[in-house]
Amino acid sequence: MTTAAIPGYTYGTETVAKSPISMEDFELIKKTVLFTEEDEKYLHLAGEVLQDRVEDVLDVWYSFVGSHPHLIRYFSTPDGKLIEEYLMAVRKRFGQWILDTCQRPYDRDWLNYQQEIGLRHTQEKKGQTDHVQSVPHIGLRYMIAFIYPITATIKPFLAKKGNSSEEVEKMYQAWFKSIVLQVTLWSYPYAKQGYF
Repeated sequence: MTTAAIPGYTYGTETVAKSPISMEDFELIKKTVLFTEEDEKYLHLAGEVLQDRVEDVLDVWYSFVGSHPHLIRYFSTPDGKLIEEYLMAVRKRFGQWILDTCQRPYDRDWLNYQQEIGLRHTQEKKGQTDHVQSVPHIGLRYMIAFIYPITATIKPFLAKKGNSSEEVEKMYQAWFKSIVLQVTLWSYPYAKQGYF
């Protein structure tokens, strides 16, 4: 599937929110999470390993979300009815997000799309991309807490192409750093002005 066929995937377009974070501040956040050029290299390797397993990864993540009513409600109407088409549209973008995490350069377009992703979890844009009436936002607590399952569950997939244990660990650490980095950026729309 090409990215043009992914509903609501607007990476690099004029419709994407502009991140208020400067590239200089972005570099400082990367330094804080210890994200280096070596991590970029191992994320690219992770992308090669994961590209044929994206649907398998999503099956694990969606099973996790689906087994927790307090999480699946974010794909539901305010009165609790699951919106299947919303769930599936987000799944397609989520799959592309895995590849973007590993394969895209972490440049201004990438930084802007992190702002867009963050906004799509808040009252400002929740449900708008897919034109659905869902619950109005996802609490920041779940954004932060989701770091662990999205990280812990990726490691077995990174080991499936016969890479050495050292390479798997380096891919895993690079993924972990990237997830912390992204959730940090997604939290910007949640922060009071001047608090980020």
